[in-house]
Amino acid sequence: MASSFISIEGGEGAGKSTSIAYIKQKLEALGIECIVTREPGGTPMAEDMRQLLLQHRDENVDPYTELLLMFASRRQHVENVIRPALVAGKWVICDRFSDASVAYQGFGRGLDQDFISSLKYWVHGDLNPTLTLLFDLDIAIGMERAGQRSNLDRIETEELSFFERVRQGYLSQAKAEPQRYRVVDAAQTIASVESQLDGFLAPLLVTVGD
Repeated sequence: MASSFISIEGGEGAGKSTSIAYIKQKLEALGIECIVTREPGGTPMAEDMRQLLLQHRDENVDPYTELLLMFASRRQHVENVIRPALVAGKWVICDRFSDASVAYQGFGRGLDQDFISSLKYWVHGDLNPTLTLLFDLDIAIGMERAGQRSNLDRIETEELSFFERVRQGYLSQAKAEPQRYRVVDAAQTIASVESQLDGFLAPLLVTVGD
């Protein structure tokens, strides 16, 4: 069976981590070898870049510096983890991918979308997720959840208006690519979210065991 690349997108506090664990367990129960990874990060060097990006600092972080570091981390991740796993026939579950840069740096920071599209092409070419699951949630609820979960990182301390733009950026991408995107109502119970995931994953699993 061919490998699949599943990206998990959404704002803070949307329950992505819990659902990623559920998806991994579901796939492994079907005998599918998969890896779970994340962005920014996923390799030792990319994780170092993650720390550079997310730690609090007194120095102003230029939005384009942030964007370029995101894509530098992504290139390392794609070449050392994602592509090799897919070539080996494994499924990849990635907590955020390039759509996050469109949402956070493009819509959130207001950076040039054409430039971001160019970076996507040069960094990972025609490699795109088979399926993108967008966990959509009211911003105020999501940030309240995130605040209860852990200390907020540099990006998580932005104003609510920033995250509203990010949310709209995600929904805009989902509308533009309905064949790839599936929107998960993350405000529902865990059982309801898992039921939604079962339905969205089903088309990818029809050949399992054939």
